[in-house]
Amino acid sequence: MIIERTSNEIIFRFPGNMNLDDLQDLTDLFEYKELTKISETKQKDVDDLVKTIKKGRWERTRQQFDQ
Repeated sequence: MIIERTSNEIIFRFPGNMNLDDLQDLTDLFEYKELTKISETKQKDVDDLVKTIKKGRWERTRQQFDQ
């Protein structure tokens, strides 16, 4: 693996036999880091939101089964 920095970008070079799913996971991580680098959201806020979403999803699913 080679990492090269140019004036306006960083280039990662991997062997041709590298697992593409692993590279996609890395790409997703880098994209997430880029998108959230200026966010002021706290982890507790995210956890609370996920909890609310999951609770609402369970309620909707339960109502579907009760019909």
